[in-house]
Amino acid sequence: MSPSKTYRFHFLLLVCILFVCFVVNISLGSVAISFSDTLKTLFGLKIDNQSWEYIIWNYRVPKAFTAVLAGAGLALSGLLMQTLFRNPLAGPFVLGISSGASLGAAILIMGITIFSGVLSATFINDASLAIASSLGSFLVLFLVIGVATRVKDTMALLIIGLMFGSITTAVVSVLSYFTDSEKLQQYVFWTFGSVGGLSWPQLGILSAMILVGILLSIGSIKSLNGYLLGENYAQSLGVNLRTSRYLIIIATGILAGSITAFAGPIAFIGLAVPHLTRQIFDTTDHKILVPAVLIYGSCILLLCDIIAQLPGQAAVLPINAITSIIGAPVVIWLLVRKRKMIF
Repeated sequence: MSPSKTYRFHFLLLVCILFVCFVVNISLGSVAISFSDTLKTLFGLKIDNQSWEYIIWNYRVPKAFTAVLAGAGLALSGLLMQTLFRNPLAGPFVLGISSGASLGAAILIMGITIFSGVLSATFINDASLAIASSLGSFLVLFLVIGVATRVKDTMALLIIGLMFGSITTAVVSVLSYFTDSEKLQQYVFWTFGSVGGLSWPQLGILSAMILVGILLSIGSIKSLNGYLLGENYAQSLGVNLRTSRYLIIIATGILAGSITAFAGPIAFIGLAVPHLTRQIFDTTDHKILVPAVLIYGSCILLLCDIIAQLPGQAAVLPINAITSIIGAPVVIWLLVRKRKMIF
């Protein structure tokens, strides 16, 4: 079978897996809804229990779509960072953008404890958390872009990004030390990550941000392929290093920052999915990798959310714990089995 036919087969199989994961994710939860009734509801057919339709359309479908968007965006941002820095350990968090989002949430949750409880309750809700996290992430993004205008060495930019992350983490630690236990617990629960709780308007905003990030990434495919062989080679191909680096950083910032703002800091996906994709597709061509990581990231986060729901139980485990517990051993096994890392 030719490589092009193999890729088409893989993509067709991935799309089928994505659809199955999406439907299974919607059918599971504290209220048991059959797979067939879920399919009927999704295709606009009537079912006997009308309350199930309300649960599906107002709670489970938005949650599943959030998992699809978050998984795709984090996987793509991880691919962008690993290629830009030519570092297999790079991920969407290396520039400190997600740490900035965490700082925004921490300031909102723990920084207003000097006010009354009524005022705190007024300010702290899902919408205000998303706004504060977005402001924090984009503040760090603008700082990173400002530094990128003065630093030509990509590895130096990586180190500076890590330092921004360290600074924001230190500020969060100071806030945690002085805050009360209730606010600290609220912040800790936010750091667990969650793909549930988004309304349709919030999901629309997240979708628009992810779409912008994807379009910027598609426009950078030539640059990404050039970066794999070094900046000098990329420049010989006609790639404008300064412009392409800005676009890649902005795309990563939009993807990672918006996802962290709406779903919290979700680990593993951005680091591991690009490696899984390279191992399975056996290519470094970003024309293949970009759409592949989008689908793989969506599938894996949907699967992790299915496991986190503890099918048949009312309890829901933190999504961060599942992504790491399930995903890390898989990556280790793949790398040991292949005995090499395609990069």
